[in-house]
Amino acid sequence: MYAIIETGGKQYWVVPGEILQVEKLTAKEGTEVTFKALWSATQDAKDAAAAKAPTAKVTAKIVRHLRGPKIIVFRKKVKKAYEKASGHRQELTEIEVKDIQLS
Repeated sequence: MYAIIETGGKQYWVVPGEILQVEKLTAKEGTEVTFKALWSATQDAKDAAAAKAPTAKVTAKIVRHLRGPKIIVFRKKVKKAYEKASGHRQELTEIEVKDIQLS
C-alpha cells in the first residue's frame, strides 16, 4: 500500500514504515500527525475501489527536528569588485509513516 501526500509545498510518495525528511512541522517530537492523501493504492485487487476514495489518510509520527546541510549562496558582479557569500540551512522534520487508512 502506498500514497502520495503533500506537506510544505512538496509532494511525497510514502509507504508504511518509511522514514523521510519534510519541511519543518510545528508539532513536537513523538506526536502523531495526519496528512490527507492526494492519491493512494493497494496491492490487492479487492481494495481497488477503496483506493480511489479521496478520503484516505496517512498517519505519521514525528521522530525529530533537524537542520539540513549548509548551502552556500555566492554572488559576484563581473568587473565591479563585488562579491558576497552567505549560507542557508533548511529546518527539517523527520517523520516515520505509521499507517495508511482507506475509507
